[in-house]
Amino acid sequence: MRKSSAVKPKSPQEASSHLLELLRQMLRIRRFEDKCAELYSASKIRGFLHLYNGEEAVAVGVMQALQAGDAIVATYREHGQALAWEIAMTTMMAEMYGKLGGCCRGRGGSMHLFDRDKRFYGGNAIVGGGLPLAVGLALADKKLQRNHVTCCFFGDGAAAEGEFHEALNLAALWQVPV
Repeated sequence: MRKSSAVKPKSPQEASSHLLELLRQMLRIRRFEDKCAELYSASKIRGFLHLYNGEEAVAVGVMQALQAGDAIVATYREHGQALAWEIAMTTMMAEMYGKLGGCCRGRGGSMHLFDRDKRFYGGNAIVGGGLPLAVGLALADKKLQRNHVTCCFFGDGAAAEGEFHEALNLAALWQVPV
């Protein structure tokens, strides 16, 4: 469950319950990834498969600071981010199997999960390619006077790409909530 970072547990029991929920979410992501790896090894999932193992706490922790209506732009390693943003596990698995019930009607596969209604602008196979998209989404929210932020995940390889510097420059220049 996503919560605003402003919501802090009020008692030791609430804090303990909150921590257990975060752990449950991280374990859920890890189990999903383990199953994906098993299915990929058995040639049930085709195409590419980039796992989120070891990064579960990043997705779960970041989502605690976001609210409904905020946007996510992920990388090609987005399973954990999608699960933490409450994209249905069954929809994601259907996408990886190439089924019509998938979030991209089975055409995107593992690297291109997407859910417009939840503002999850999923994976992008281009290193750093999500950064300009995130700036554009944040600019749209600003122009439409929506009180939302856009969260963009990217890896260290993206910091060496031109679009990283261009996106940060535009975000600062336009003062967009990204």
